[in-house]
Amino acid sequence: MKTRVTELLGIEYPIIQGGMAWVAEHNLAAAVSNAGGFGLIGAANAPTEVVRDQIRKAKELTDKPFGVNIMLLSPHAEEIAKIVVEEGVAAVTTGAGNPEKYMEMWKAAGIKVIPVVASVALARRMERYGADAVVAEGCESGGHIGEQTTMTLVPQVVDAVNIPVIAAGGIGDGRGFAAIRMLGAEAAQIGTRFVVAKEAVVHDAYKQRVIAAKDIDSEVTGRSTGHPVRQLRNKMTREYLKMEKEGASFEELEYLTLGSLRKAVVEGDIVDGTVMAGQIAGLIKQEQTCSQIIQEIIKEAEQLLKIN
Repeated sequence: MKTRVTELLGIEYPIIQGGMAWVAEHNLAAAVSNAGGFGLIGAANAPTEVVRDQIRKAKELTDKPFGVNIMLLSPHAEEIAKIVVEEGVAAVTTGAGNPEKYMEMWKAAGIKVIPVVASVALARRMERYGADAVVAEGCESGGHIGEQTTMTLVPQVVDAVNIPVIAAGGIGDGRGFAAIRMLGAEAAQIGTRFVVAKEAVVHDAYKQRVIAAKDIDSEVTGRSTGHPVRQLRNKMTREYLKMEKEGASFEELEYLTLGSLRKAVVEGDIVDGTVMAGQIAGLIKQEQTCSQIIQEIIKEAEQLLKIN
């Protein structure tokens, strides 16, 4: 299962763990890398020294390459962009913005730059500015999403750029992995299934909510604000959608969700918290180690793709 992405990142299997806020911390990132995939620490809105500490803790747990996902809307993005250079991470993925102003610095430091894109136009632009690969993320994903589905976005991005394309959104088993390989992607970025990994430091109530999810249990809030987010339905999402329908202001909606992701991930409040998960949650039925997850996906995909 060698691709340009495994060569680029120096990994055994073309599986990248999503940089999920509050979920993707050093334990999970290191476990995924130790299992032959590529682990990511999700910087989200975390202060700079917290991110530095996470990187150093991951290094204590693995000697394999791992990266950091930088949310460019973070007030700390500028400082974190420098920290990844200082700490010598293998790669950076980016979301919620345009990383162009940092790319020269990262490339000079030997860091692989892999922006997350939701359109062909942004994928082309990132290639022009020197991106090593792109993650084409469909709206099936959990968290902040675009409008295109994985099935439609991935092949169009593959046709538009010469750099490797990593598919994300709605991939939870070997069938999904085989499908995105047939679409031309050279690796998969997987988030929701790793939420329920044994090594994920996520409240058990959150994990059990993902495991119990049905196919119709995810919904999208925030379309009225221009920042749509996919999560599992609960009391908070019902209230949010009701307020959106009634024309609530951006500030009112933001106040409702303030601190709600941490509330769910850390405290296990799956009623009033934000339980981010992709549409694939309905397929996920058990908690497994990162190694079991990766091996199961790869084995099933190899059988389907008839790889010996």
